[in-house]
Amino acid sequence: MKDLFTPYQIKNLELKNRVVMPPMCQYSVTKKDGIANEWHYIHYVSRAIGGAGLIIIEMTDVEPDGRITDYDLGLWSDEQIPAIKRIVDACHQHGAKVAIQIAHAGRKAEDAAVPVAPSPIPFDENSKTPRELTTEEIKAMVEKFRLATERAVKAGVDAIEIHGAHGYLIHQFQSPFTNKRTDEYGQDLTKFGKEVIQAAKSVMPSEMPLIMRVSAVEYVDNGYGLKESVAFSKVYQEAGVDMFHVSAGGEGQIAAHGRPGTHAAYQVPFAREIKEKLNVPVIAVGRLDEPALANAVIGNEEADLVAVGRGMLRNPYWTLEAAATLNKKNTVPTQYSPAFPSRS
Repeated sequence: MKDLFTPYQIKNLELKNRVVMPPMCQYSVTKKDGIANEWHYIHYVSRAIGGAGLIIIEMTDVEPDGRITDYDLGLWSDEQIPAIKRIVDACHQHGAKVAIQIAHAGRKAEDAAVPVAPSPIPFDENSKTPRELTTEEIKAMVEKFRLATERAVKAGVDAIEIHGAHGYLIHQFQSPFTNKRTDEYGQDLTKFGKEVIQAAKSVMPSEMPLIMRVSAVEYVDNGYGLKESVAFSKVYQEAGVDMFHVSAGGEGQIAAHGRPGTHAAYQVPFAREIKEKLNVPVIAVGRLDEPALANAVIGNEEADLVAVGRGMLRNPYWTLEAAATLNKKNTVPTQYSPAFPSRS
């Protein structure tokens, strides 16, 4: 029977367990150059030492004005590759595999002088009104995603995650709430996402998995729900996505902030639905910090992997603690072994 500490493989990605550290922005770039620094190195490597099977480096953007803030990571330049490679290499030394989330914030780019979006609709009353991208600019944006993915591959990552959730640019294109275009990218709300996926796949090794993060529901009037997200996820699957990382929200701002509806495991049914309808591997995320609960999601075959966000922010060694709590065998660093029970 599968559990949180059963190994997992998808394509050539072999994980020692089912625990994922999801991407969580650190807003810690010091020179505003998008280059990872010592904070990022310690942040990610400590979770590798702490036993996570897969670490997904935070939202890393394809151009400077594609960042949420000027303190976010980027991969728009070859100069940003070495710092990512240093993190990846160190995580590998401690038995973790590493993915990276490639993204563009679109209208949610707070520090851009003029954000860009599918349509000139501000995120909220306190946000700047974005400029509508031209059709030609959209095609150029697809190329920026391709180049960022190519740089990530050069940095040695084990998988790529495309960010299509949480109200960022790809999400903005796939939502009728934010995409009011009349050109080809408005007539087919999945066109931009499909082209980004295909561009990324064109520079990835054939056996490297492509993960896509999606918001299964928007929590906003005139937005989409689970039925629609199953449908567009199917389109993305056919375009080349190997696994979905299923979250929610991004427009209505209900998700992930402790507001009504964000009880423990509240997003697991969304992951299960996409998994079952598409027959595709999924990562579940959202209030899964309790080891027994995370373990049950795997044991009940509701998801293939479980992402633990806030739990790992509080405790880099969440995975080691979970194994001890669940009485599961896990690899503990020799230096820390006196603190953990031995499991045969």
